[in-house]
Amino acid sequence: MESFVIEGGHSLKGSITPQGAKNETLQILCAVLLTPETVTIHNIPDIVDVNKLIQLLKNFGVGVKKIKQGSYQFKADQVQLNYLNSNQFKVDGKGLRGSIMLVGPLLARFGKGSIPRPGGDKIGRRRLDTHFEGLIKLGASFNYDKEDYFYSVEAKKLKGTDMLLDEASVTGTANIVMAAVLAEGKTTIYNAACEPYLQQLCGMLNRMGAKISGIGSNLLTIEGVTTLTGTDHTILPDMIEIGSWVGLAAMTQSEITIKNVRWEYLGQLPSVFRKLGITLEKRGDDLFVPAHHEGYEIQSYIDGSILTISDAPWPGFTPDLLSIILVVATQARGSVLIHQKMFESRLFFVDKLIDMGAKIILCDPHRATVIGHDFKSQLKAATLTSPDIRAGVSLLIAALSAKGKSIIHNIEQIDRGYENIDTRLKQIGAKIERVKT
Repeated sequence: MESFVIEGGHSLKGSITPQGAKNETLQILCAVLLTPETVTIHNIPDIVDVNKLIQLLKNFGVGVKKIKQGSYQFKADQVQLNYLNSNQFKVDGKGLRGSIMLVGPLLARFGKGSIPRPGGDKIGRRRLDTHFEGLIKLGASFNYDKEDYFYSVEAKKLKGTDMLLDEASVTGTANIVMAAVLAEGKTTIYNAACEPYLQQLCGMLNRMGAKISGIGSNLLTIEGVTTLTGTDHTILPDMIEIGSWVGLAAMTQSEITIKNVRWEYLGQLPSVFRKLGITLEKRGDDLFVPAHHEGYEIQSYIDGSILTISDAPWPGFTPDLLSIILVVATQARGSVLIHQKMFESRLFFVDKLIDMGAKIILCDPHRATVIGHDFKSQLKAATLTSPDIRAGVSLLIAALSAKGKSIIHNIEQIDRGYENIDTRLKQIGAKIERVKT
């Protein structure tokens, strides 16, 4: 086990380049199973969750060749389906929520797919119904072993159909799209998720020979094809990491440049941070955050009522950044209501911030009111434990802004989503050490 020891209260300065997007990478890696030809992927982040999925692919017999840091070649021409029935697969698959997206490609190309109930962050219920209902509509038979918590689907041939998803699930849409591209006939998916990561997946599949239209909308039309070819693909920069660095700059009153952010894919991110009073400057494709020595003030609605920031499916604001927004608000001028609609356990880390001196009222599992300190009172150092990836980074930002020495345990959660975070933070002046515990 490892922990971070952080000496907070220091101003940072410099530039930082975001890693490749974790959520996109998990989808793209699963898609390599759709073809026996070589797929080359660039800008893959070196993080725990991604490395676990690459190992899963290796266990299936997929050839994996590292070209250079962040670039790999994958060749799924000798897939070993007997791994699906092994006890080892039941262990390996549980450790990663993204493993659920292996099911669609396996079903489409090999006629069957299985997965143990996957793990991941403990942020509330994350049901899998959308995934399997979509695959069943494409013609798969479904079985759930309640004793082993094991899901299985089989089909001799998938057939295109019209479907309306019960929720705009990103991973659910990805799974269904990857199955439908090799189905016979036409599939339409209404209420499809349309996040940039899904747009990237669809674009890559089209380069492999798929016929997907409506990309970027909530209505996807897919004309099935018989085979797909290899391709090259580059992962987008991680929007969640970009938002994390914006929050870090604001809380530590630091001047930070975030490099190569792909502004066209940031969606609501710039406008939401600006509503908190944070200045963001577009410099080419870089995002510059000046040092907020005079603090930052939360906007009110035009009628003067308190601002509410809530999450929603794309193009709404991503739920993965609400934890960051909440922490940033603790030092703002004014008050804001944070409404986390999608996961009922994601705000439960606020008690740690309250212990550090933040003024937060947890109204219920989904809503918290934050009354900002306006930097008139620093947060106090504390010993903390990271409950999930995003809350862990939020606590890390709080610790870097706090007065004194903080310790964060269970940083394996942070490592699941952020590549070499301590090394990269040191490069811009953070006082952070990784220690064995």
